[in-house]
Amino acid sequence: MFKKILIANRGEIALRVLRAARELGVKCVVAYSVPDETSLPVLLADEAICIGPAASAGSYRNVRNLLSAAIVTGAEAVHPGYGFLAENAEFAEKCEEHNLVFIGPRPETIAGIGDKANARRLARAAGVPVTPGSEPLPHLEAAAAFAKEIGYPVILKAAAGGGGRGMRVVQSPTDLERSFVNAQEEARAAFGDPTMYMEKYLEEPRHVEIQVFGDGEGNVVHFFDRDCSIQRRYQKMLEEAPSVLDDGLRAAIAESAVRLASHIRYRGAGTCEYLVDRDGGYFFSEMNTRIQVEHPVTEMVTRVDLVQAQLRLASREPWWLRQEDVRVDGHAIEARINAEDPEKDFRPSPGLVSDVHWPGGPGIRVDSHVYAGYRIPPYYDSLIAKIIAWAPSRAEAIARMERALRETVIEGVATTIPFHLRLLDNAFYRRGAVTTSFIARRMTS
Repeated sequence: MFKKILIANRGEIALRVLRAARELGVKCVVAYSVPDETSLPVLLADEAICIGPAASAGSYRNVRNLLSAAIVTGAEAVHPGYGFLAENAEFAEKCEEHNLVFIGPRPETIAGIGDKANARRLARAAGVPVTPGSEPLPHLEAAAAFAKEIGYPVILKAAAGGGGRGMRVVQSPTDLERSFVNAQEEARAAFGDPTMYMEKYLEEPRHVEIQVFGDGEGNVVHFFDRDCSIQRRYQKMLEEAPSVLDDGLRAAIAESAVRLASHIRYRGAGTCEYLVDRDGGYFFSEMNTRIQVEHPVTEMVTRVDLVQAQLRLASREPWWLRQEDVRVDGHAIEARINAEDPEKDFRPSPGLVSDVHWPGGPGIRVDSHVYAGYRIPPYYDSLIAKIIAWAPSRAEAIARMERALRETVIEGVATTIPFHLRLLDNAFYRRGAVTTSFIARRMTS
């Protein structure tokens, strides 16, 4: 096992990695930007090192500064968390060049499966179903020709993207030009690459994920499924495990994810995302080569610490995972608590947190870097906490989550807790009738 690692991230995921590492006896260096100097992971770190200004380009996305921080502090490995450089093949490659272990997949894997259009080719080669889609589109005319071929509606996606950025649903030819240009600009700003590709848009699908873990030699274990259908503008708001799916369909999707990960000799934690239509058809969408924001729901139902598993594999412990040892127990729900005002179209609400009271009791987990007196900076993602509820059944998990949210007090900033309470009380949600358009169709006032 490593003696010291650098955590190249911020907020709740930096704290999550720190806690997992500490329990394995690993010391942690937390890299931080100037406004994050007083965040909880920085205060709790064995060492902390400033890597730059507020702008992520000068700090959390600054490869040179992060590498320098790891080298000068004597770290042996780098955990990238999620977001920022977590799926950046160049960063992973530079870590290896400087004799630092990148806690994640190989650089060539990140580059290969991270390109969404290439990921579709790899999935087809592995015998995994994909939605009808294009190769990278060099210009608007190519997009128009392909949309005419497969028929509207279609969805434009950034080839280098993820997290909902650079995506646009296009209902008709008259909307294509504006959507194409806007998606390109968003992709350019977010990923430095404006390349687009197109897929047939599935109406009212579920968004189902399979958590996989591989040893890089072709051995892959899955940790079953998560339902991430509750989304607003392609940003997930609430996740749960397992999905409300037929067992046969669940097994088929999981087997296809293992087949794909084995085909590319995947190493570490990864997530295969699928769209499931109303007829039970399932289609591979993309693969995320990192730990996911929603990984806690999988941990809660399988009783496996996925971040510790990342650390164990990266430190070259012998492969220990067997599919027959992975079991699902009960049901877990995660509410992403954002510093946003639902009454003002989810406008970000940074500022001073004057008081905090987190929920407790059986089956409740809270992942958060926020404390009373902490000032939420305006420069980054508005996620400030994840509240996770586990119970023996889905109905009990919903009741437990409602209780936990009502116990939670966050004063000084607006949060999405009122929205989550309204969501949990929705009759369609309670019976598991969720799709990616759920918020737009069922939560509009």
